[in-house]
Amino acid sequence: MNRIDRVMPDYTTKDFVLATDLDGTFLGGSEADRRRLYDWIEESRDTVGLIFVTGRDPEFIGELCDSGVPWPDYVVGDVGTTIAHVDRGDIRPITALEAEIAEVWGNAGETVRAALGDHPGLTLQPTAFRYRVSYDLDPAAFDHSARDKVVALGHDALISDNRFFDVLPRGVSKGPSLKRLLAHLGVAEDRVLAAGDTLNDLSMLISGLPAVAVGGAEQALLAEVDPLPHVHKARAIGAAGILEAIAAFDLHPLPEGI
Repeated sequence: MNRIDRVMPDYTTKDFVLATDLDGTFLGGSEADRRRLYDWIEESRDTVGLIFVTGRDPEFIGELCDSGVPWPDYVVGDVGTTIAHVDRGDIRPITALEAEIAEVWGNAGETVRAALGDHPGLTLQPTAFRYRVSYDLDPAAFDHSARDKVVALGHDALISDNRFFDVLPRGVSKGPSLKRLLAHLGVAEDRVLAAGDTLNDLSMLISGLPAVAVGGAEQALLAEVDPLPHVHKARAIGAAGILEAIAAFDLHPLPEGI
């Protein structure tokens, strides 16, 4: 799909907004299931909004969408530390919404990298993140005292899928950043579906929005959301689980047979 010029939509007019994680969720499931979801979204742009809420960075998202995945209208990226809109195929931070994140983080990246530079089981990810520091985690070698180091520095630590370790500004994650964006856009929260599959999605699944933990989700996430009636625990994997939840919550009509 080529990069496109598109007037940014008025989200107050949308009947439904999908706020979805990528890996294992929007990108999960069979190719046929993904195509059903993606085609339906593209055919329903007048009434359906799309927000990516992901640990991925803007560069990855741009390459992904250039390869054929539907472009979102907005992005909550970098595990909630980026809040951006899509402008002519470019992902542009919304400065007013990121100001508090930037203030809380300050210039912490160098300090965090120094504190965790030789920590057992952590390998620094090469991306130059703006307001977070992220590592690949080796569970066999990992020393859990890394959490204590991060807290002592005044930040939050997040382990997800037992293979990623993120250092985030205190109080910043996917859920709070998504809700900040929705309030900015004037979106009624009962018309939003938050979709995810790992612990770094927990903050948005427990935020009170209608939500789905898609089939194949991390067991630790399922344990956290199991008692919550507003979180649908889908049987179907990835993209099919999203469609299952849209129908279960009656958030938007779906074509017969989808």
